[in-house]
Amino acid sequence: MQKSVLIVGAGLGGLATALRLVKKGYKVSIIEKNSQAGGRLNQLKKDGFTFDTGPSFFSMSYEFTEFAKDCNIKLPFNYYSLDPLYTVNFRNSPVTYYLYKDLKKLAAQFSVSDPGFEKGMDRYLTKSGRLFHDTVDIVIKSNYDSILQYIITLMRVNPVHLPVMFRNFWQQVSQYFSSEEARQIVSLVAFFLGRTPFDTSGVYTLLSYTEFRHDGYFNVEGGMYKIVEGIVEELRKDKTEIIYNTEIIDFVAEGNDLKYLIDKDKRKWEADIIVINSDAAVFRGRVFRRKEFSDEKLDKKEWTMGPLTFYLGLKCKLPGIHHHNYYLGNNFKEYADKVFKHPEIMEKPYYYVNVLSSSNPGCAPEGGESIFFVCPVPDLRFKKNWDDRDEIVDSIIDDFSGRIGKNIRPEIVSRTVYTPVDWQDQFILHRGSGLGLSHKMLQIGGFRPKNFDEVFKNVFYVGASTIPGTGLPMVIISSKLAAERIEKFI
Repeated sequence: MQKSVLIVGAGLGGLATALRLVKKGYKVSIIEKNSQAGGRLNQLKKDGFTFDTGPSFFSMSYEFTEFAKDCNIKLPFNYYSLDPLYTVNFRNSPVTYYLYKDLKKLAAQFSVSDPGFEKGMDRYLTKSGRLFHDTVDIVIKSNYDSILQYIITLMRVNPVHLPVMFRNFWQQVSQYFSSEEARQIVSLVAFFLGRTPFDTSGVYTLLSYTEFRHDGYFNVEGGMYKIVEGIVEELRKDKTEIIYNTEIIDFVAEGNDLKYLIDKDKRKWEADIIVINSDAAVFRGRVFRRKEFSDEKLDKKEWTMGPLTFYLGLKCKLPGIHHHNYYLGNNFKEYADKVFKHPEIMEKPYYYVNVLSSSNPGCAPEGGESIFFVCPVPDLRFKKNWDDRDEIVDSIIDDFSGRIGKNIRPEIVSRTVYTPVDWQDQFILHRGSGLGLSHKMLQIGGFRPKNFDEVFKNVFYVGASTIPGTGLPMVIISSKLAAERIEKFI
């Protein structure tokens, strides 16, 4: 008999899991709290402009290719490689660094400040590559039934990498580069995980290998939301329904079986198997009311940054500004030490700017630009009040205007701001943490919230706060691991 599956949440993890299961013959339904699919991988259309609201590029493209192959479909979106990957500018400096994949072109920019950059980068990427290939297939792409099983799996990794586990990202990078600028730029990838290089394990320097040598970074033609639209269309072809504006708040169980979920309108939702694509830690606490996942317990865990994001539609073009750009200050270590807990650091923030329309002209009216800012900020544990959001946003706009030599304030015709409050409320993220649980050593692998429920044998989890972690390719892998769990359950 055909088994029924109910997926709670139409984020990338939920959509990918749904398509995997549909193709294996399951009858799948999806319910979603918001009015459109995508979760944090979403889109804002306003005043004639289109914005990516969350992720703005991705790595490990082969995971998407493998996903399409597993589902026996053609990949339902088109993407292209970035080179340079992004640009970096330091405050009070006229120099813009271009992060080329060609090491000679990249190294030429450090010929004065770090003459040994090219050799150092080659050695660094070689080490990062070995770390990647010795860990990804063994550790990241595996399910774990217990912490013991996870530890046994770690023991299979080449012991030559053991010292890296006891260094942070910054310490590992500093072994290969002499200049502060080079160290800071190479360490930026730690921020992509939602933390800083000073509190991210050196193991994650393997990401540098994915950036520069193994695969690179990619954009999607028409914007990142095309990923969501493509998968939703594939599900539509298979007559899989997504029911929107449906928020789960309660449940009914019999012993170890979850019988049905209850939404805020008191409707009941049942299926043989239930997959949770809401945050794996938060859902356990708020809906299942597990004491070990209460807000008080979760507050003691380490979370990723609370994002301040804002979206500007301009009536002018910004020539010379690339698709992806990072704007840093001159106090990297001090900033990193304070950014997650001290609101006063917002006086001189670091931030990222995505000019979506530079590669996708249709995302802005003719002669205009669609730009998206991300600034890491303290989550709601440390900054509860965001009444000053417009003041902070104005300061970033002014700083950006000074960096590019053009005042963009008079050019703004559309402006939307999301604070950690908005991210918390819209996507049920703990204290507005943008990427879920951090990747410190005791919150990864077998220590992360499991992708199967501790009580209900017919409940499974997918997404950023379960295994293997945050980031679009990790969520695609998460969908595969969840599907494997479900097949074994049956």
